[in-house]
Amino acid sequence: MAIDSPHPLGFVHRFEAGDPGLPPLLLLHGTGGDENDLLEVGRYLSPGAALLSPRGKVLENGLARFFRRLAEGVFDLEDLRSRTGELADFAAAACRSYGLDAARLTAAGYSNGANSAAALLLLRPATLREAVLFHAMVPLVPEKLPELKGRRVFLSAGRADRLIPPRESERLAALLEEAGAEVRLFWQPGGHGLERAEIEAAREWLRGGS
Repeated sequence: MAIDSPHPLGFVHRFEAGDPGLPPLLLLHGTGGDENDLLEVGRYLSPGAALLSPRGKVLENGLARFFRRLAEGVFDLEDLRSRTGELADFAAAACRSYGLDAARLTAAGYSNGANSAAALLLLRPATLREAVLFHAMVPLVPEKLPELKGRRVFLSAGRADRLIPPRESERLAALLEEAGAEVRLFWQPGGHGLERAEIEAAREWLRGGS
């Protein structure tokens, strides 16, 4: 069953109930997307899992995002910190409201949504157990790194990505590893688009594959 909800928990979002034995997925879309964008991806990544998919509340030229940026690749860090806290609070409230296991919440985000998921790991690490980051970069470097020991992160990147150069993906992987996370960095040969190969690799990773 799908439930459309305007604002009771703070975000326009979609929720699909699922098997309580599976970790619920928090789906975070890219710039210009909405709460529907990653539902099919989520269903493929973890068939039968509950899906929680909010719409970003920041508009950039009419396009929804999860936090403001000042230019391409230059983020408004004050807004990022505030929006990350807001998103973490939403996730916690939604887990309570829908009866989800917050301790097992796993994020799956693309581009801006992946950056938001990375920010959750760095600023509000208790929010997520695991994360799938499709085409993410370092959102910010906190003054003190969180303790991410025991957390798993799947990070995929494109060798020909013009928006997020390979060195940025490597930098994020190194930062998360420095914080103690177990990181799998998956490369695909293309650009910034979300490719089938990386979705399939993330699905296997979520199942416990290498």
